[in-house]
Amino acid sequence: MKKMDQHQKFMALAIKLSEQNVLDSVGAPFGAVIVKDGEIVAKSANKVTSTNDPTAHAEVSAIRIACKKLKTFDLSGCIVYTSCEPCPMCLSAIYWAKIDFIYYANTKQDADDIGFSDKFIYDELHKPMDKRQLPIKQMMRDKAQHAFKLWDQSAMKTEY
Repeated sequence: MKKMDQHQKFMALAIKLSEQNVLDSVGAPFGAVIVKDGEIVAKSANKVTSTNDPTAHAEVSAIRIACKKLKTFDLSGCIVYTSCEPCPMCLSAIYWAKIDFIYYANTKQDADDIGFSDKFIYDELHKPMDKRQLPIKQMMRDKAQHAFKLWDQSAMKTEY
């Protein structure tokens, strides 16, 4: 199978997951597929409302499944196909997982048009902490530094 045909096959599956999630009244219209070496490693639809977990977006849920299946937190060599441009949380998770490439269908503007806006988060990230909507205050840094020092000297220290 040609590369482009494979990409279309995996994207079609991500889109089908997003559609089926709505048709089954399970959740929002988002789906994601993670592929490694041309094989599907994980797939998921959005599970936020069905699991009462605000982090259970399709991409994050698929990452969790892939990491469990591959027994690693490093998904280098993987590609994610997602039915919509990843939100800031999902994009961060994709970076942390070291996924090699993202293919997406709908844009963040398309999502915004149906009530899923990430603009607020993007805008908040550019503001100084004291100007953000969510109050935030640092405290007890000196005490917390001990855990960082322990980690820095630990034999089990694993870079990621």
